[in-house]
Amino acid sequence: MNGHWIDIPTAGATGFSGYLSLPPTGKGPGIVLLQEIWGVNTHIRTVADQYALAGYVVLAPDVFWRMAPRVDLSYDEAGNTQAFGFYQKLDTDQAAKDVADAVAALRALPELDGKVATHGYCLGGQLAYRAAALSKADAAVCFYGGGIDQHLDIADQITQPILFHYADNDAHITQDKVAAVKAAFSGKANATFYDYPDTDHGFNCWGRPTMYNQRAAALAEGRTLTFLAENL
Repeated sequence: MNGHWIDIPTAGATGFSGYLSLPPTGKGPGIVLLQEIWGVNTHIRTVADQYALAGYVVLAPDVFWRMAPRVDLSYDEAGNTQAFGFYQKLDTDQAAKDVADAVAALRALPELDGKVATHGYCLGGQLAYRAAALSKADAAVCFYGGGIDQHLDIADQITQPILFHYADNDAHITQDKVAAVKAAFSGKANATFYDYPDTDHGFNCWGRPTMYNQRAAALAEGRTLTFLAENL
């Protein structure tokens, strides 16, 4: 794959970067792909490459860059400890603004040929949602976005198409939180929700074998590709 790191301009600071993966044709619509709490690690870079193979210009920004550059953690005990440490210290308001800067940077790339979506997993799902409002991205995809229920005051600002994927057995995003998000978008034609029975948080991540669910992951990714094709 044609994947490499690039600098992302942002006001008043330097050092912000992201992993850019280009499609075989060199050009295409864009995706700002947002990490889980383990950073832009092997899994996220591979996901970026997979979407690039589907024809998208994919930029995975380094969300933790203000604390440490290019965090790349494994799904083991040591990696989990570090990941939750970064997550607890993260200023999510600032991170959402950084993601909006990443959207602007992607729009400015000569390789971009089309619209741009924000797309994220867990923490990244929340940031995809919030940055959709800030950046006016053309679409958004949220895989089990943690904390979205705490930011429903911006739901009316999200008028672009948005896709939500939720696991039925998610201990982190319980069904009452999912219900709150659904209620906030009730009657709005731009929002689509899919629920996945017998799945847990992180079901799309093959790096987490205790949570990964191949069937649900394949179904969710297929629905996401359809959504992106229809809206980008």
